[in-house]
Amino acid sequence: MKKFFLTTPIYYPNARPHVGSAYTTIVCDALARYKRMCGYDVAFLTGTDEHGEKLQRAADAAGVPVEKFVAEKRKLFTKLWDTLGIPPYSAENPAGYRFVHTSQNPDHIKSVQWMIEQARKAGYIEKKKYEGRYCIYDERYVSDSVEPANCDICGRPAELISEENHFFKLSAFADRLLELYEKQPKFVLPDFRMNEVKSFVKSGLRDISISRRRLKWGIPWPDDPEQVVYVWYDALTSYLTGIGFRGGDKPEPDFEKYWMDPDSERVHMIGKDILRFHAVYWPAFLMAANDALPADKKLPLPKTIFAHGWIYYEQDKMSKSKGNVVYPEPIVEALNSFGAPGNDALRYYLLRDTTLGHDASFSYDGLVDRYNSDLANGLGNLAKRTLDMTKRYCGGVIPDASDLNQKTGGAWFDPRVDASRKQYADRISSAYENFQFSAALELIWTFVIFYGGQGSPGVESADADGFLSAFQPWAKAADPAQHWLVNGVLYLTLEPVRAAAVFAHPVMPEATRRIWAQLGREPYLGNIEDQRFPDWKWRGLIPGKSIGVPGAVFPRLDKAASLARLKEFAEKNLGAETSIEKGTTVEQQPEGESTRAEQQPTGGTGFQPAKEDTTKTAVPQAQASADQKISIEDFAKVEMRVGQVVAAERIPKADRLLKLQVDVGGEVRQVCAGIAEYYEPEKLIGMKVVVVTNLQPRKLRGVESNGMIVAASVGEEGRPVLATFAEDVPNGARLK
Repeated sequence: MKKFFLTTPIYYPNARPHVGSAYTTIVCDALARYKRMCGYDVAFLTGTDEHGEKLQRAADAAGVPVEKFVAEKRKLFTKLWDTLGIPPYSAENPAGYRFVHTSQNPDHIKSVQWMIEQARKAGYIEKKKYEGRYCIYDERYVSDSVEPANCDICGRPAELISEENHFFKLSAFADRLLELYEKQPKFVLPDFRMNEVKSFVKSGLRDISISRRRLKWGIPWPDDPEQVVYVWYDALTSYLTGIGFRGGDKPEPDFEKYWMDPDSERVHMIGKDILRFHAVYWPAFLMAANDALPADKKLPLPKTIFAHGWIYYEQDKMSKSKGNVVYPEPIVEALNSFGAPGNDALRYYLLRDTTLGHDASFSYDGLVDRYNSDLANGLGNLAKRTLDMTKRYCGGVIPDASDLNQKTGGAWFDPRVDASRKQYADRISSAYENFQFSAALELIWTFVIFYGGQGSPGVESADADGFLSAFQPWAKAADPAQHWLVNGVLYLTLEPVRAAAVFAHPVMPEATRRIWAQLGREPYLGNIEDQRFPDWKWRGLIPGKSIGVPGAVFPRLDKAASLARLKEFAEKNLGAETSIEKGTTVEQQPEGESTRAEQQPTGGTGFQPAKEDTTKTAVPQAQASADQKISIEDFAKVEMRVGQVVAAERIPKADRLLKLQVDVGGEVRQVCAGIAEYYEPEKLIGMKVVVVTNLQPRKLRGVESNGMIVAASVGEEGRPVLATFAEDVPNGARLK
C-alpha cells in the first residue's frame, strides 16, 4: 500500500487560532481524506511549537509557570479541531490527526540534540560571537549592525544583543539546494514560490545562529547548558519526532513506514511567510545530519512543500485591534442554528472560493451566497427532489433504467458514454492530486450539470434539475404506460447525486455521509469513506435496493437573517481570549497561521473579483501638464518599494501584458505590466524594479494585479523603459 505523510505547520500558540489556522488544517484534512479514498495509508500530523522568548515573556507577565502556560494554549488548537469535526488519532481511529508538541517531550528533546550532534560531526556547526539586531517576535536576526533597525518581516524595532552563539554553516549548502530544486521541480509548489526560493538562494546564503544564550525556555544545547536551541532547528525536527523518530535510538515503526520509505509521499503544507525556513533551512539541516550518517540511515527529504496564501477579511488583514478577526466556532454555531451543516459549509466555502497557493478574502456575504447557490439550490435541491420522487413514485427503491435505455436505442448505457464519464471523474481526481481543490469542486458541480442526464437525443438542459424539468416525471407518474420513463429519469438523476457525494466527501464529510445514507448505499456498499476514487464507475446504483429517509441536508438560508446571526455570534465571541499576551494587542496573521513568522502584508490582495479593467497597458502615460502640481503630502501617499522579479510569463491573448511575480521584501506580489512588446519574460528574472505597492487591486485581461511597475515612457511610441538601480538595494526598501 502506498504511503502518504502530510503535515500542517507546527503552530506557534501566540494567539487563539482563527479562520486562517482552520483553513490550513481543513486543507490537510481534506487532502488526507482524499488520499485514503485513493487507497493510500495516510498519516496526518499537526501540533504546536511551544518554545521561544515570546511565550516565556507572556507566561512571566501572567504569573504562570511557562510549562503550564503553553499546555493551556495547546488546548485551544485541539479544541478547535474537535469543533471542526477533525478527530484525533487513536487505536480505534487511526485516520485521525496526530499531534506533536515540543515542550516537556523527552523524545523530541533527544531527537533535536541528536540532529545537532550529527551536523556538528559533519563540520557544519561552529561557535562565534554575534552582535546585532534581533527580532523577538519572529525570533530571527535582523541586522549585523548595532545601528537601530526594524524587522523586515513584522516591522517592529529589533533589539540589540551581543552573545556567543553556535552557528550553522548554511552558506555551504547553496549549490546542493539549487541542485535539489532542479532534480525535484515539485519540491516547492506553486511554481512561482519555487522561483522565489531559487532567487533567495542564488542571492547568497549566510550562516545562521542556531542557539540562544539569553533564553532559558527551550531545548538545552548539547554540552553547553548556557544555551538553548534555535527555534527552527527545534520546530522543524518535530515533523520527524511526531511520527516516531527517536534520534539515535530505534525509531517507532510508523517513522520507518511514513518517512524512511523512499516511495512515501512526504508533504508539508505551510503558509507562504515561512516558506524559506522550510524550503531552505529544513533540507539543509537534513543534509547536514546525513553527511555524518551511513547510507542506510540517511534521512530522506520532503517530497513537496506547498506554500498557500493568506486569508484576509473582506480584503483587509485580520487584526484584533481592528476587531475583524474571524473565528470558526461562531460561524459553525450560527449556521448550525439554522439547521445547516456549519462545518461543511465553512469547509466548502474556504476550499471552493480559494485557489490554493494564492491569497483569499473571507466575507460573510460570500459564505452565505456560496452556500445558497451551490449547496442549498444546487446539490441539496437536486438530492432532495430526486429522493422524494423516488420515495413517492418508485416505492422507495432504486428504479430500473433498462427500459429507458432500450427504448432510446441504448444511448444511455453506451460504453463510450460510460468511458467519457470515467475520464471526467479522473479529471476530478487529478485536480485533487494537484492540490487544486477549487478546480475539483467546480468539476464536481459541472459533473452534476453535464452528466446528470444531459445528452439524450432531443433534450437540452442546463443541469440535472433541468433534466428533471425537461422530462417532468411528476407529471407522468400517474400514467402506468409512462413508468419506464419515470424510472429511467429518476435513476439517471440519482447517479450524479451519488457521484457528487463520493467526489465531494473529502471536503464535506458529514453532509455527504448523510446523502449517502439517504441513497441507501451503506448496507450493500459500505461507508462512503471506504469508496475508492480509482474504482469509481458510472451506474453504481443497484436497482431494487431501498433508499433511506429523504431529508434536507442543505436547507436554504435567509440571507438577511443568517448574516445578522453570524455577526451576532461573532460579536459575542469577541469576549473570548484572543491573545496569550495579557495587556498587549497581538496582530492576527492574515494567512491564518499562528507560526513564527508574523509577516504583515503591505496591502490587501483582494480575493473577490475586482471590476474588470480593459486597459491594454499597465504603464500609465503622463497626462498632467507641468503647472498641475501636487503637494508633498499627496506624493507621500504613494508607496514605492524595491522589488525583484522572481518569475515572469506572458498572459494568453494579451500581446502587451506580462504577469510578474515580484519579491517586495517579505512577500511576493503578482503584478501585470504592459511591457511584453519590449521585454522577454526570462530576461526579467532577477531584475530589481520599482513597484507602487499601495494601489487597489485590479484585473487586466482577467488576471489580478496587485501593484504597478514604474517605467519611463520614451519616444513617440511611448516605449516603456523600466526604472532600476545601479547599486545593490535590498528588496522591500522604500523609495522616498
